[in-house]
Amino acid sequence: MATAGTIQDLIEKVKAYDPKAETDMLQLAYDFANNAHAGQLRKSGEPYIFHPLATAHILADMRIDPAIVIAALLHDVPEDTDISLDEIKKNFGSEISLMVKGITKLGKLKYRGVERYIENLRKMFVAMAEDIRVMIIKFADRIHNLTTLEALPSPKRYRIALESIEIYAPIANRLGMDEFKGKLEDLSFQHVYPKEYQKTKQIYEEKLRGELNVAKHILEVTEKELKSSGIHIIDFRGRNKRIYSYYQKLLRKGDPDKIYDLVALRVIVPTIADCYATLGLIHKLWKPLKGRIKDFIAQPKPNGYQSLHTTVFTDTGGIVEFQIRTPEMQQESEFGAAAHWHYDEWGSRRPNKEIKWVQELAEIQRDILNKLSDLEEIKVDFLQNRIFIFTPKGDVIDLPEGATPVDFAYHIHTDVGDKCNGAIVNEQMISLDTPLKNGDVIEIITDKNRKGPSRDWLKFVKTHTAKMHIRNYLKDQKGITDWFKTVVTRKK
Repeated sequence: MATAGTIQDLIEKVKAYDPKAETDMLQLAYDFANNAHAGQLRKSGEPYIFHPLATAHILADMRIDPAIVIAALLHDVPEDTDISLDEIKKNFGSEISLMVKGITKLGKLKYRGVERYIENLRKMFVAMAEDIRVMIIKFADRIHNLTTLEALPSPKRYRIALESIEIYAPIANRLGMDEFKGKLEDLSFQHVYPKEYQKTKQIYEEKLRGELNVAKHILEVTEKELKSSGIHIIDFRGRNKRIYSYYQKLLRKGDPDKIYDLVALRVIVPTIADCYATLGLIHKLWKPLKGRIKDFIAQPKPNGYQSLHTTVFTDTGGIVEFQIRTPEMQQESEFGAAAHWHYDEWGSRRPNKEIKWVQELAEIQRDILNKLSDLEEIKVDFLQNRIFIFTPKGDVIDLPEGATPVDFAYHIHTDVGDKCNGAIVNEQMISLDTPLKNGDVIEIITDKNRKGPSRDWLKFVKTHTAKMHIRNYLKDQKGITDWFKTVVTRKK
């Protein structure tokens, strides 16, 4: 989490990762915003400028493009002062003013419960499609607001935290921004589910103490083996599972002893070849747990995530997860869609590598949100936890948790869904209403003589796409039947 700092601290941070940055513009933006917000106080009693400055610090801690940091300093000026966007454009140029304009639009969206949020979501997706940097600033803005919720009355604290955990965190997840997702969830957790937070925190801290000692021993032994084998280690450290993520896993597993990745060991090595060599050496040292080896390098997740995962038995009888990746994969994991604007430790920005979900944002807004009138369906189709399913050819398909073979079939093609007659998952026949699990390999069996989907499928399919195609088919069939009855009646 970014700590409070001055404008001079901010300038030094930015200069450290981008020596060519126009730091005069950072000072000018701060002075401009400070003058604009003069006399304004936050609910905490602090001068208002503390908030945009803290937001800018969060982004600078990410080593983000200085233009985005400048926009963050100015992001509340048009909404909360008399200064217009035209004045910002005149002083800071069109690129900065367009980002501030996008933030201003989002600032007017208020969360008043799921039933009234449809149009606001549409606007949010439009803003993302126009410029993903708007959401990067909005996430940082929201993270700082969540750290100061104690100054607000309880109902407003709950509303802001609920919106953050139900809307913003899932969007950050879809965009591959793991750092933002985790912070948004953890900061919101205690305000949305206070009793569950306290109970989870107690279990979490008790388990963590024991697992940290085991992980420290495994790290030392593994690091020694890797170095002696000639593998250059860029970074090797333990990573604690985030508390909200741990809570979600507790809900699914029901037993803390069945959660193996409370502490994961993350190894960063220079190349993909080094990743696979490291995996081999880890398996030479420690026995891998069956079914827990995942290769997201050969088959990346749709949001761009790449890594090797393996879970192993330790010499003390414990279980530890390893994550193995290159520096580029680590950047992608942390920053996702924001990775293009992130500066590495050598002061270089990454090439513009489009992420699948960034490319599809406009299409999602046009194709899905315009058709839906129920936020619960949006939350299933876009915001719910996702699972990654493989076709027999190794393609990765992204579906909501709880999706079935029929959902998968309609995701592939309408005809595949309509003619779906069975499914083979991991070389086993399963019923069409069976929920799929992360990592399943599925083959759909079709019957060209099948007339179409069954009405019963509506009882278990999860995705809007599947429901829409089934309903459309049934509606068309009813129309044909009604027409036939009318013709027969006329002939009689």
